[in-house]
Amino acid sequence: MHILIENEANKSLSFDYEKVIKDVIAESLHFEKCPYEAEVSVTLTNNDEIRKSNREFRGIDKPTDVLSFPMVDYEKPSDFTLAESSREDYFNPETGDLLLGDIVLNVDRVYEQAEEYGHSVKRELAFLTAHSMLHLLGYDHMEDSERLVMEEKQEQILQNLGITRG
Repeated sequence: MHILIENEANKSLSFDYEKVIKDVIAESLHFEKCPYEAEVSVTLTNNDEIRKSNREFRGIDKPTDVLSFPMVDYEKPSDFTLAESSREDYFNPETGDLLLGDIVLNVDRVYEQAEEYGHSVKRELAFLTAHSMLHLLGYDHMEDSERLVMEEKQEQILQNLGITRG
């Protein structure tokens, strides 16, 4: 597994955030039974920078907590059939890793939402990473039924890692 983490945020995190991100990514892949080594790029940023990206890519001119840029097309979530049939499109030719995509995490919002929801900054970072990983694995939450599935999976991934709301 190759995880590239780039920290461009203005705020610092007072815990081993790279380990948290890597653990959540690894657990998400394990939980969803990804049969491949995978490659994920994670950028930590701030309100101003994510607002620019949100405007550019989604046409929404406001900051958000996380953006996900999946590289794999799925017929259904965590179904790797299309990737398997088009290896040249979805796998890194040098490493053989499945190219899942990019995650952009807004550290300003991590702090704000941790306070708003009454849990730790570590838990909020882990939650947003799990949420984004599920997007990279083909999940969405446009309908209530999809949202409920994602919420259950996010919580289970965090529970498996012992990351609770406390």
